Amino acid sequence: MGKQASQYDKIFKENIEAVIPNLMQNILGITAVTSEELPDDIQHTKERKPDVLKKISDNQGNIFILHLEFQLIDEPEMVYRMADYYIMLVRKYKMPVRQFVLFLGSSIPKMEVKHESETMHYKFSLIAFAQLDYHTFLQSNQPEEVLLAVLANFKGESPKTVLQQIILRVEETTTGDLALKRYFSQLRVLAQLRNLGETLRDLAMDSIAKFVNIEQDAAYMIGQEKTEERIVRNLLAKMSLTVEQIADIAGVSVKFVQEVQQKLSIRE
Repeated sequence: MGKQASQYDKIFKENIEAVIPNLMQNILGITAVTSEELPDDIQHTKERKPDVLKKISDNQGNIFILHLEFQLIDEPEMVYRMADYYIMLVRKYKMPVRQFVLFLGSSIPKMEVKHESETMHYKFSLIAFAQLDYHTFLQSNQPEEVLLAVLANFKGESPKTVLQQIILRVEETTTGDLALKRYFSQLRVLAQLRNLGETLRDLAMDSIAKFVNIEQDAAYMIGQEKTEERIVRNLLAKMSLTVEQIADIAGVSVKFVQEVQQKLSIRE
């Protein structure tokens, strides 16, 4: 997904250590007594880099490897990728492995979570943020975790109301203007995953104007949207791809591709 995906990846890499303890407790159902960082590269005949890899001792006396992957795209072959990780981790560490894919997209993923054949039975756990109650993240005392509320289920609340709560909670849990500026910038990026960039921009003038240059942000988003539309137009015109494939390649939503497609059909 190019530059857009790298922005999301950067946010999770910056915030992951602050988020992991409560994420394990509240979302994965793991109460860790100790947690040990493990090397994030697994190499045998090929190299893999898991998003999160830790050795966990829980309150039940279990010791295991925790492997997490954050996923934006509903990847049809994710099960093979996770199985690949599983075999390499078991081979390297010789202990049980628990794997979770945390899906950050707005839809409910349809990817297969298990593979069964005559000689193999494999399964990983899939958690869709779109099904999680946003209050779970909003109640945290870690601003990095509060930000994740924008990716969760709003439980019937309007986006404006939820964004107001997130902004307030980030202010309550953050010390220092520099940190607050960083979190508001991250919120802007994450809000785009739910097509809430414009709502956030309109809503947050008073709250974040001193931390984020709204005019530059708006100009950037407009320029980005024009670039994305040009890419989608070229793919529609020159490639025999499905709407979903084009959305994946261009790093935009299926709805965005459909809107561009409709514009082209009207002009024709």
